[in-house]
Amino acid sequence: MSMSMFKNYFVSDIAIDLGTANTLVFVKGKGILVNEPSVVAIQKSNQEIVAYGAEAKEMLGRTPGEILTVRPLKDGVIADFELAERMMRHFIRKVKVSRLVRPRIVVAIPSGITDVEKRAVRDSAEHVGAREVYLISEPMAASIGVGLPINEPVGSMIIDIGGGTTEIAVIALSGIVNDTSIRIAGDEMTESIIQYFKRKYNLLIGENTAEMIKCTIGSAGPVVDKASMTVKGRDLVAGVPKTIEITAEEVQEALSESIDAIVEAVKLCLEQTPPELAADILDRGIILTGGGSMLKGLDERLRRETSLPIVISDDPLTCVVRGAGKILDDLEGYQKVLFKTRREYQS
Repeated sequence: MSMSMFKNYFVSDIAIDLGTANTLVFVKGKGILVNEPSVVAIQKSNQEIVAYGAEAKEMLGRTPGEILTVRPLKDGVIADFELAERMMRHFIRKVKVSRLVRPRIVVAIPSGITDVEKRAVRDSAEHVGAREVYLISEPMAASIGVGLPINEPVGSMIIDIGGGTTEIAVIALSGIVNDTSIRIAGDEMTESIIQYFKRKYNLLIGENTAEMIKCTIGSAGPVVDKASMTVKGRDLVAGVPKTIEITAEEVQEALSESIDAIVEAVKLCLEQTPPELAADILDRGIILTGGGSMLKGLDERLRRETSLPIVISDDPLTCVVRGAGKILDDLEGYQKVLFKTRREYQS
């Protein structure tokens, strides 16, 4: 066994994008090995976990009374620590890192997260068996993943629309100049579709159905889209299953409030940007990442509202974890962009 192979056998550094909707795990030298929904299914009687990730998501809204599907993260923050930890441990075991050397773990977290929440994420990663834990804000990780020149004195603006949070940040000289983090993103859009059906048709639809509607005919701007689809749900008045036909226009109406909130947040962030950097953004545009950026017409709507060039990144779902993975290659060089830990402050 050559020395480099030997080293690779032992090196097991990991980057994790612990997202509200999906958890991605990147292993140094191997790439993204896990990309699964952040969902677990538990047995009520003994709190045992019966399924994780994609398998648990399939069960969402279809479980017998004895089994409960839970999402351990809400709005980009860990809502249930024990479950989040067990889920993280399961995904890390899945990538089969070396047991001999404890891994260094980089975790991407929302920028609007409190110190208590940061500590919780760090503790969870330590319990999972990390030798060292580094935290990085999601917009910063996404910028590195997209390949923006973050350490140069030029301003770059990035909008990362995930499941739980929309992170908008202006980055220059390895730092976040200003950021806006709102807890309105993909999940909120899905929820607003569910509410819209309740109000307008007295029809109750499941989360997976709403998600499918959003991805299939959902759109942002006043798009002249004649698409429609058949939706099945339960009639709240008669209590029986019922099918209705809905149009793209109706879904647009359902999503409008969430989209408006994101547009407003982007404008607010631009208002607070120093003029020199605003000029850079005018030249280089705004980069869209995250699953939410794939919503039809969203880039067009932002382009119209801000009069700035808007670019959707190549693989928006994996930008954050790819960026966190790049940090593993040069932890020293990226020290500036990582969150300081409490221990470092004291030293």
